Amino acid sequence: MPSAPKLATFPAIRGALKFYQVCSIITGVGLLLLCTEMVLKYTPLHVEVFLGGSGGFLWLAPVVEGPEGLQSTGDGVNLSLGILIVHGWFYVVYLFACFRVWSLMRWQFWRFLLLASGGIVPFLSFFLEARTARDVTRYLAEREAAEAPPTHPEPATEGTR
Repeated sequence: MPSAPKLATFPAIRGALKFYQVCSIITGVGLLLLCTEMVLKYTPLHVEVFLGGSGGFLWLAPVVEGPEGLQSTGDGVNLSLGILIVHGWFYVVYLFACFRVWSLMRWQFWRFLLLASGGIVPFLSFFLEARTARDVTRYLAEREAAEAPPTHPEPATEGTR
């Protein structure tokens, strides 16, 4: 069983937790956008989202089967491809955030794998973010309360009750 975190690391744990919370929300939203993009492209709809170009500000361009697989027919900025790239790179940042919380809290390895799965299972990052924040803040509060020096009540005098 891993040892408990030292009291001196509690400020670093709080900072890592805030970073993890922000990253998990961004990763969760990015994953939902990616899933939406995949449904648009790989279901019978066969469309991709474009910004600008001949279709206007925001439009859907058909995707056709070509010699090298599915190929886009749109012009402008391919938002579908952008979502894919941004989520992929931000997932790396999310993994770093998971690693920081996991290593500072000295949890078992299965907990890191669970946190990492939040970036690949839709909606899971939102649930894990809430649970992790609750667990970490509760643990820190309990440890700080247990480590605090006991306070001695003032001796009662005859004039006070």
